[in-house]
Amino acid sequence: MQPDIETIFRSQKDNCSKLALTCAKERMERLMRIDNYLKDRDNLEELFDALYKDLRKPDVEVLATEVGVIQTQITYLRKNLHRWLRDHKVPTPLPLAGTRSYIRYEPKGVVLIMSPWNFPLNLSLVPLVYAITAGNAVMLKPSEISSHTSAYIKKMMDHLFDWKEVAVIEGDASVASGLLELPFNHIFFTGSPEVGKIVMGKAAKYLSSLTLELGGKSPAIIDETANIPKMARRLAWAKSINCGQTCISPDYLIIHESVKEVFIHEFISSVREFYCQQDKGVDQSPDYCRIISDHHFQRLRHLFEDALGKGACVLYGGDFDRHGRFITPTLLGNVSEEMDILQEEIFGPLLPIITYNNRSRVNQIISGNPNPLMLYIASNNKDNIRYFMEKNPSGGTVINDYMLGYSNPELPFGGNNNSGVGRSLGFHCFMEFSNTRSVIQRKWGSLGLIYPPYTNRIGKLIKSMYRWM
Repeated sequence: MQPDIETIFRSQKDNCSKLALTCAKERMERLMRIDNYLKDRDNLEELFDALYKDLRKPDVEVLATEVGVIQTQITYLRKNLHRWLRDHKVPTPLPLAGTRSYIRYEPKGVVLIMSPWNFPLNLSLVPLVYAITAGNAVMLKPSEISSHTSAYIKKMMDHLFDWKEVAVIEGDASVASGLLELPFNHIFFTGSPEVGKIVMGKAAKYLSSLTLELGGKSPAIIDETANIPKMARRLAWAKSINCGQTCISPDYLIIHESVKEVFIHEFISSVREFYCQQDKGVDQSPDYCRIISDHHFQRLRHLFEDALGKGACVLYGGDFDRHGRFITPTLLGNVSEEMDILQEEIFGPLLPIITYNNRSRVNQIISGNPNPLMLYIASNNKDNIRYFMEKNPSGGTVINDYMLGYSNPELPFGGNNNSGVGRSLGFHCFMEFSNTRSVIQRKWGSLGLIYPPYTNRIGKLIKSMYRWM
């Protein structure tokens, strides 16, 4: 039986020195336990069932957006971890002649990972595998909202690891609060900006380092030069996958007024093609997820009704079924800034549309919100692309597509201020879980030539050394 969280923390702390000495081969062996577990057919079927119960997620989406992402990261780590764990030599400046300088990446110690409910396996295990490769002990707190998948993760980790290395802690917000009272060496949190601020405040007590993967309102810009049929189809998919419950989902659309009507037509056609086969409604599609909980369903319904009450109109969709927690992909027009739907992160299949005819207006709209996690630009005009990128800071940018910001481990993923702190994926995530230790080793010589007393000769020598740097 797993002990209480304070006992787990102390035991992991005591075990840190042992984990720090593990080599790349030993750390990869730990990752392959995870990889092989997810490849087992019985385990995979159990996962399908858990994610269906939590989100009614279809098996294909489980493979593509949960399991496949984890396995891609493990494959990438197999190719790179040995190189990352070597000493990284750096140049030696002239005043340090006779020394060698290098960087060593060492584990931080005991880390806490707090993961969300929307991609509960992916967003738990991706940071976990990077924490393991950096040599840390891990306490993982998955979301209690996606309870079936959280139970699956605990069963999996209890089978694969001793709790002194990896411990899964289930429970509600009170359990999370208890964990945040412990002096972790690093905290990796994925969730809302509001909760992220609480986590940062708790971490400040012990000066724990942080990675915050947050969200915010990620705008999608479509200008008059974009390929509208292609971009409408891609956006319809991006806004519908996981029922829009994705931190990198396009939150609202800013479109040139000259192509708005064509876009609406193509968007509707795409949704019907994806989810209305055999003339059945979206609610009958086996490929469309559901809202995670009654609370989140009511929150989305409030955003919708608030917008309508303040003058918005439904351009498509608007169907809500409380019992099934179903919301059809919905387009809203005539939206304005005083509506809650343009103030809060939506995190659902509602897409407000704002039109523009002068590109400077786009910047005014985006600047009304904090820096977004992602900026989406659809355009075939290089000048417009450059203009929108330069005027609108964001954690990442995707041009002429959607949802790709979390797909390439060679690129850092993360937000900008309100949308996040720190980076994940690839070497950047490995660094988040590592102490970057600088080392200078004297091989020959010394600085004795510049020791006191400071004569004119020493002054001239120092001036000569730094003049030539």
